[in-house]
Amino acid sequence: MESTHLLNSSKKRVKIHPHTVTAKYATHAPYSPQPGVHTHFPQPGDEGYDDAPSFEDFGSFLEETSDKKQLTESRKWRLTLFGSKEKDTSNKLQTLGGAEGSEGGAKAAKVSGKGVGEQLASFGEASVSASRLTWVGLLGAALAHGCLIVLTRVASESFSLGPLFLLLVRSIVQLVSVAVPLHRGENPLGPQGYRIRLLCYGVSYSLSLCCAYASLTFVSPGDGTTTWRLATTALSVILAFLLLEERLGLADGITIVAGLCGLGLVLLPTADESNSDSQTDPVTFWRGAFGWSLSALAGLWMALALVGYRSLKERVGVGTALFAVSWTGCLLAPASLFLLQEGWSWPMSAEAWGLVLGLVACSVAAFLGMTHALTRLHPALVSASQSLEVPVAMLLHLAVLPLAPTAPEVVGNVMVILSVGWLVAIKLLPARGGGRRQREEYEEILDSPIK
Repeated sequence: MESTHLLNSSKKRVKIHPHTVTAKYATHAPYSPQPGVHTHFPQPGDEGYDDAPSFEDFGSFLEETSDKKQLTESRKWRLTLFGSKEKDTSNKLQTLGGAEGSEGGAKAAKVSGKGVGEQLASFGEASVSASRLTWVGLLGAALAHGCLIVLTRVASESFSLGPLFLLLVRSIVQLVSVAVPLHRGENPLGPQGYRIRLLCYGVSYSLSLCCAYASLTFVSPGDGTTTWRLATTALSVILAFLLLEERLGLADGITIVAGLCGLGLVLLPTADESNSDSQTDPVTFWRGAFGWSLSALAGLWMALALVGYRSLKERVGVGTALFAVSWTGCLLAPASLFLLQEGWSWPMSAEAWGLVLGLVACSVAAFLGMTHALTRLHPALVSASQSLEVPVAMLLHLAVLPLAPTAPEVVGNVMVILSVGWLVAIKLLPARGGGRRQREEYEEILDSPIK
């Protein structure tokens, strides 16, 4: 390059303009640059010479504009359909702020160079602590979901309470969650500019619950819940990639596939069901097909709801989201009751009301754990962790109704437990590469709303 020849021939310390491409060293005759092309290095005494960065500062400029950094930043995909412009604006402000003054940048580089390790360590510790709380909440939500399945079945069989009626009572009681945004001085319908998206989230979540609870009238609770969870997890992977451009790592993908295979084994029909005469009855066949279709449709709506809240995590709190789900459920549950002509019966004993209140408490706990986890984790990971509800429900069924499970059910539930356990282990246990782990936790804490 001519710049190298210039430095070697003149033996002078010159300051190189960062946007210069080529240069011509003119000492006798004045140089006339071509229009629109800046090809002249500022020389001592020229205007703007002192403002140009020195050759020593040019290394930092190369580091900031290197292909490696651009490739690293390009790996952080931007949100498309549900994305917001806040991150892009903050990145631009950070870029403008970082370009002000070479001396300030050099000092900041020195300070940051000394404290990078400490910053990464502190950020890593804070992120690991938050991740532990997140996973504890997720496991608690899975346990609550398992209890919810058993309570719904007991309420239906022992007290003749329909699933959709239970959903309606649950939605009405959860309306008290409006106190959370009011206490914080927020609008219960969501912040300005995000209310339509919050409404779509509430409708999607409530439609998922209506389809899932309605399917229990046509298929067994175990099969309906397992199909719902399998469809939600599989579709969350696809929708998060298409709508948010969020991808899963290789280890996460393998773990999720293993869990889905376990759920598939749980859904395998038993020998008695395969050889029963009811399979030849057209009414029974189409009734079961309708129930399975409702369960799969519930998974689609739930996957849309999870992805939708993932895009609203920095603007809508958990309390506001719960209120949105509650008031939309109060509208959609009666409509579902009317369409399916499900019987209407009120709890007539203290035990029945206690069961209903326990069901509401479990549903609120499960919702809070899942929704909080969406602020930090991929929607598919959140749904996959909730697959633990299936073995929890099986164990509770064994305690309430001592029925021996089949071999595929046992193997499938074991696979689900192992997959969720392995998922928690790879997220919380320290990796062998300390630097890589710190960097992952550092990027995770930067992407989280608690920064």
